[in-house]
Amino acid sequence: MDLTSEEQDMLDGKFGKAAQKSMEILSALGEIFNAESMVEVTGVQIAGVSYDNLGEAGLEFLSEMAEDGKVKVLTTLNPAGMDRENWRLLGIDEDFAKNQNRVIDAFARMGVITTCSCTPYLIGNSPHFGQHIAWAESSAVCYANSVIGARTNREGGPSALASAITGKTPNYGYHLDENRHGQVLVKVNCDLKGTDEFGVLGKIIGDKLVELGMKIPYIIGITSATVEELKSFCASVATYGGTALFHMKGITPEYDKYPQPSENLIEINKINLEQARNKLIDDDIEVDFVSIGCPHASIYEIEKISRLLKGKKVNKEFWITTARPTKRIADEAGYSKIIEKAGAKFAADTCCVVAPIKGRFKGIMVDSAKACYYGRAKNKFKVKIGTIEDCIEEAIK
Repeated sequence: MDLTSEEQDMLDGKFGKAAQKSMEILSALGEIFNAESMVEVTGVQIAGVSYDNLGEAGLEFLSEMAEDGKVKVLTTLNPAGMDRENWRLLGIDEDFAKNQNRVIDAFARMGVITTCSCTPYLIGNSPHFGQHIAWAESSAVCYANSVIGARTNREGGPSALASAITGKTPNYGYHLDENRHGQVLVKVNCDLKGTDEFGVLGKIIGDKLVELGMKIPYIIGITSATVEELKSFCASVATYGGTALFHMKGITPEYDKYPQPSENLIEINKINLEQARNKLIDDDIEVDFVSIGCPHASIYEIEKISRLLKGKKVNKEFWITTARPTKRIADEAGYSKIIEKAGAKFAADTCCVVAPIKGRFKGIMVDSAKACYYGRAKNKFKVKIGTIEDCIEEAIK
């Protein structure tokens, strides 16, 4: 690659060991993917934060980088394995809590903002259209590329940290115009509403993309979509299809920048949605855990939950997972008091995907197709998808 003098100095160790290791990681990626140069990034989001995923080997790497590493751009984290303030109430083991705090402290020493969220765009890590970033969490990457029109590849935890320390990323993949064209035309022939339906749509499209060996759908037929519906769709299509970018006619900012694909037409109707939904509802499920907030719940969703729970009591373990800044807004607005009075629990800066909860529950109900996938694959739960209203009804049974 063609490195600037500053980048070469980093590679030569003139800015310290962490910057040198970071530039080695980024240079290797650039060589692998035939990048001609680096590009400056305006922000970073790092995945691989839960101690459940990192273990001691990952923590050792972070500790070494924290010896002299400092981030150069705004950097936030993906969800951790626990709520740092509320872990006892959520049933997290004390040894795990100590190790998770060691992870967060290592990031803090490098100047990372230790807000841990899969929706960084809702809590201040908000890129503009066309800006280059280096994000790692799959749903956030899909949202940034598609809904915002920023530019990022799906980074691994080490490469995202390397970009944070150097302020650079190799200029390849979705950073380049020629790699952002739609490949598959998807025509949606029915109305959609709610995070659950948009999540089911993401599963259908993701599964079809895997069959075709394609990555970028161009979607027509959807007339409106909220932020909450789009974040749910992004999480699902990224989980089931490995998708980091889509175009949605009339909705996303780059839909008219590239032509509609003329081949590989996929048509989706209400019957297809119902068939896919049924695959996300296990037979003979006994729900003992309800969770909303995958991806992390917005303040709008928390307000809705508080309205639905007002004056009621939950009879099952019920988590609302969200970013801590969003939780604090909910505190100030009075939503948290209503929700917690009903017996539900906030799990801030964590989620049911990365928390160490395998074996604690048998059946989980969610409004998220992504949570269904990981509930089965990682935690071996039986799963059931429904609307937010359905989840509340299940919790208060």
